[in-house]
Amino acid sequence: MCIGIPMRIVAANEFVAQCERHGAISLISLLLVGPQLSGTHVLTHLGSAIRVLDAEEARAIDDALAGLVEVNEGRSFEALFSDLVSREPELPPHLRTE
Repeated sequence: MCIGIPMRIVAANEFVAQCERHGAISLISLLLVGPQLSGTHVLTHLGSAIRVLDAEEARAIDDALAGLVEVNEGRSFEALFSDLVSREPELPPHLRTE
């Protein structure tokens, strides 16, 4: 399974950014998303930014990752998946028979 990690750019040049997540700084390639400004949230995988995120989506992904830790350790996790718990499941449009 591949997991993308949301990070926030704290400094960058055209090709590489210093990105922060929970106080840790990592060097991340920007070759797939192009130059980005400090403060931009990006989804990262294996040392590369693969998609630009807005702050809300970055928080939702971060909450989901924290929720997986809570589930694995047997603790309450529902609050971390509030965007899913409060709505009915929906089929993607191509699977609907309406």
